[in-house]
Amino acid sequence: MAAQTLLQKLHELKPKFEGDIFSDESTRLMYATDASAYREIPQAVTRPKTDEDIKLLIAFAQNNKCSLIPRTAGTSLAGQVVGNGIIVDVSRYFNKIIELNKAEHWVRVQPGVVLDELNKFLEPSALFFGPETSTSSRCMMGGMLGNNSCGAHSLLYGSTREHTLEVKTLLSDGSEALFKAINQEEFEKKCAQENLEGRIYQQIREMLTDDEIKKEIRAEYPDTDIERRNTGYALDLLLESAVFTEGKEAFNFSKLLAGSEGTLAFTTEIKLNLVPLPPKNKGLVCVHLESVAKALEANIIALEHNPASIELMDKKIMDLTKKNIEQNKNRFFVQGDPGAILIVEFTADDQAEIYQSAKKLEEDFRSKGFGYHFPLVLGDDTKKVWALRKAGLGVLSNMPGDAKPVPVIEDTAVSPKKLPAYIAEFDKILAHHKLECVYYAHIATGELHLRPVLNLKDEKDVELFRTIALENAKLVKKYGGSLSGEHGDGRLRGEFIPLMLGEKVYQLCKDVKHCWDENNIFNPGKITDTPPMNSSLRFESHTPEREIKTYFDFSKDMGILRAAERCNGSGDCRKTEVIGGTMCPSYMATRDENATTRARANILREFLTNSPKENPFDHKEIYEVLDLCLACKACKRECPSSVDMAKLKMEFLQHYYDAHSIPLRTRAIAYISSINALGMIMPGFTNKIMGSDLLMKPVKIMLGFAEKRSLPLLSKQTLTKWNKKHKKDAKDSQYPNGKVWMFNDEFTNYNESDIGIKAILLLRRLGYEVCIPKHQHSGRTFLSKGLIRKAQELAVQNVIQLKDVVNNEMPLVGIEPSAILAFRDEYPELVGDSLKEAAGKLGKNALLFEEFIAREIDAGRIKKEQFTKEKRKIKLHGHCQQKAIASTLPTHKVLSFPENYSITEIPSGCCGMAGSFGYEKEHYDISMKVGELVLFPAVRNTPEEVLIAAPGTSCRHQIKDGTGRTALHPVEILYNAVLKN
Repeated sequence: MAAQTLLQKLHELKPKFEGDIFSDESTRLMYATDASAYREIPQAVTRPKTDEDIKLLIAFAQNNKCSLIPRTAGTSLAGQVVGNGIIVDVSRYFNKIIELNKAEHWVRVQPGVVLDELNKFLEPSALFFGPETSTSSRCMMGGMLGNNSCGAHSLLYGSTREHTLEVKTLLSDGSEALFKAINQEEFEKKCAQENLEGRIYQQIREMLTDDEIKKEIRAEYPDTDIERRNTGYALDLLLESAVFTEGKEAFNFSKLLAGSEGTLAFTTEIKLNLVPLPPKNKGLVCVHLESVAKALEANIIALEHNPASIELMDKKIMDLTKKNIEQNKNRFFVQGDPGAILIVEFTADDQAEIYQSAKKLEEDFRSKGFGYHFPLVLGDDTKKVWALRKAGLGVLSNMPGDAKPVPVIEDTAVSPKKLPAYIAEFDKILAHHKLECVYYAHIATGELHLRPVLNLKDEKDVELFRTIALENAKLVKKYGGSLSGEHGDGRLRGEFIPLMLGEKVYQLCKDVKHCWDENNIFNPGKITDTPPMNSSLRFESHTPEREIKTYFDFSKDMGILRAAERCNGSGDCRKTEVIGGTMCPSYMATRDENATTRARANILREFLTNSPKENPFDHKEIYEVLDLCLACKACKRECPSSVDMAKLKMEFLQHYYDAHSIPLRTRAIAYISSINALGMIMPGFTNKIMGSDLLMKPVKIMLGFAEKRSLPLLSKQTLTKWNKKHKKDAKDSQYPNGKVWMFNDEFTNYNESDIGIKAILLLRRLGYEVCIPKHQHSGRTFLSKGLIRKAQELAVQNVIQLKDVVNNEMPLVGIEPSAILAFRDEYPELVGDSLKEAAGKLGKNALLFEEFIAREIDAGRIKKEQFTKEKRKIKLHGHCQQKAIASTLPTHKVLSFPENYSITEIPSGCCGMAGSFGYEKEHYDISMKVGELVLFPAVRNTPEEVLIAAPGTSCRHQIKDGTGRTALHPVEILYNAVLKN
C-alpha cells in the first residue's frame, strides 16, 4: 500500500481516536532518530490517550500490514525506536502513577512515567525504584522495561526485570493480558485458554519441557554469574522458573517482556517492586589511575571492599568535559591528568563508616601499587561527580570533526574477573584496525561502554563499524559474556544474536516472536530478523558535503551542519520542571517532542544535509519547529553536547528572511530602540497611548501582539540625558576605588532609566567614578529576531569603540544580562577574524553588575559597614542567559552581603517571556504556561515583606503580568541597602 494511502486511512481513525495523529513531514523527521546512530523516517506519529486508542492502532496495523513502534523518551542507544512504521509515543498521555502500596512496597505506573519523577513521588514514603540509568531525568518506565535497564547501582539493585512484578499489555490481536507470577496450577489454567494468551503459554510449555532445548539454552546463553545479560529473549530465565525447574521462583512472563524491546506486546501498565531509600550518608572515592588497563585490575580489588557502585571514566571523556560549561565545574575532584578514574561509592548510616571504608580501600590500593590520588567526595558534592559521569554520553559529541566515538560496542558485559583479559584482546583488535577508543563503564558488574572513534560519513568506516562489531561479538562469546548488558539488542546487536546464542536458540527466539506477534506488527527488525547493523545509519556516506556560508563563526564546529550534528539524541532536553533546570522551557510547557532541542537539531540536520534548494534554510518545516525555541540559551549549558540552539535559530532566521522578507512585527521588535527614541520626544504622551487598551488594541492586532499582554512603558528621561546633567555631581576625592565603565543598554536607557540612575548613584556611594563610554546598542533585539547582519554591524562598532578603553582595571559593567552578555557570548563569533581576539578580551571584561560588585567585595574595596543592618529576605529568579553564560552565584553573594540580608533562589527555569516571545499572540499562552510551571506559584506564595529579585527586564515584566508583584533588579535592592554618605 502506498504511504499516502496508508496515512489517509490512518486519519480515518480520528473520530474514534482520542489522542493525536501526525503525518506531516516535520513531525516524522523529528522521530526519525533516537540517541543511536540509526535513522528511519516513520510513516506517521501517534500519541494515544487511552487503551482503546492503542487497540485501534493494533487493528489498523493488522488490517493494513504496517508496524507499530512503541516509544517513550527515545533515549535508546541501539536504534530500538526507529523504523518506517507508525511511531506510538506514550510519553504525552500514558504518564500516570496509578497506585502506590507503601506496606507491600510496590507501585503501579503507566509506561510514560519518568524515573526521576517517580522517585521524587516516592521519596516521602522512604521508598524508591532501585535501577538507576544515566538518563534518569527523562527516561521512562516503559523504555526501562523494554531495554531491561540497570544503571550505576546494579551491584545492589540489579535490573528492571528483577523489580518487575506485573505487566498489563495489549496483545497483537488487541486482547488484554496481565502477566504476573503464577504457580503450576495457574500456569496449566493459562495453557487451557483457547485464545492468543493461551497459545502463548502453550508454546512456552512445549518449548521448555523439551530436554534437548533445555540443554541448548543452558549451553548457549551467557554465564549465569553475569548480572547484566540481555541478549535475545530471556528464555534462560523462564526455564529456571518453578514450572520447569523444581524449587525455583514462580513463572512470570514479565521476565520475558523485560528486554523484549516492545516486539511482543504493547505495555500499558507496569507494577514495580520498590526498595527502601539507601543510607543517607554516601561517599565517593575517586581513584586516579594511570590507564584503563590499571583500572580494570583495580576494579577487582575494589569489589572486595563491598562498595555500592563502581564506575569508570577514561581520559578522553574527562578531557571533553572541560569544554562543557556545566560539566567543567564538576571536575573539582580531578587532580593532574589521570588515564582513568574509578568512582567507588560507599554508603552507610554512620559517616564514620564511610571514612573507614575509604581509608581501607586507599591502603589496599597503595599496598598493591594502584592509583596515585584518592579524594573522598561527600555530601552534595557527590551529585556533581555523578553528574560528570552521567554526562559521558553527551560530551562525546563535543569531539571536533566527523570522527566520533560511536556506540558499536555500547553494551558488552563480561565477568569482572575476565575483564582485563577481554580488554587486552579487544585492544589488539583496535590496534590492528588503527583505531582509538573511549572507555566508560558500570565496571563493578562488568558492563562496558566501549566507543571506537569512527567517521560514519566515510564508507570505509561504515564497513569497519560492522567489522569491529562482529569481531567483538566473537570475543564476547569466547569469554561467556553478554553482547547486550542493559541497552538492548535493537538495530545494533540484533544481527549477532545467532552468533551469540547459536542458530537453534535463535530459532526459538523467532518462534516466540511469531507466536506472540504472527504478523510482525510490533517493532519489527529488533531482536529477530534484524537487518545488517551498518544499514539505515543516520549519515549516508555517499552524500557530498555541502558548504554553507554563515554569519556566525561556526569554525570550532567545522560548520553549522556539524554544530547541529552535536546533538546525539540523548534527550536531556526532555527534562521537566519537576526535575529542575531550564532546558527546554517550551518542552516543559507542552511535553511535545517537537518542542525539544533534539527535535530542532534533527530538523536542521535533515534539511541542511538533504535540501535540494540553493538556500537550505528556506523550509517552512524548519521555521515551524524552531518557532517555540525561546532562545533562553539553557541548552548551551545544560545539554551535555552543548548544542547552542539559540545561536542556530538566529542564524536560520536571517537566511529564512533573506528568502521571504522580514515580517513587520519582527522589524518593530528589532528596531524597538529607534521607536523608543521617537517616543522619548514626548514620553508622557507616548505612555498614555501605550497604556490605553482601547488605543493599543488595533496596534496589537496589526502587529500580532497578544491583546492580554501589557507593553513596556518609557522612562521620564533617558539615562543618557540624566547622565549628561549629573556627570560632575561628585568630586574626584569621592572615588577612592577608581573608575568603572557602564554599558548603557537600550532597555535601561529608554524603559528603565531609574535603575540605571540608581546603579550610578550606588557605585558612586561605594567609591567608584562611573562613566558611560561611547558605544552602540547591544544588538540583542536584532539577535533575538534573527537580523544577524544588523547585529553584526553593531557588534563590530562596539568592539572597535570599546576594545582600547575597557580592561581588567576598568571593566564594562552592564545592568541587563541579555545585553552585556552579548559581549561575552555572541560577539566573538560575530565580528570576524580581524576582531575576534579583541572581542574575546572585551567579553572577559564585560561584567554583569553583580559580578562586578562581587569582585570588588572579594578585593576588600566594598565593606559590610557601608550597608544597612536592617533585616531583609529576598527570593531570586535568575535570568536564563545569566544562568547559561555566567552564573547566579554573584547575585547570591551581593544580595546577601548586607549583614542581615538573606537570599534563596526560586528553582525556576525560564520565566516564559524570553525577550519578545511572550508578547507575541501565538506564543502568549505557552509563555504563561512556562511561568506557571514554577515561577508564578513561587512568587504568589511569597509573603509581601519578602523582596522578589530578578535581574532581567523581561523577567520583571513577566512576573508583574503573571502575579501582580513588582520584582526588583539587584541594583535597586542594593541601592536601598547602602548607607547614604
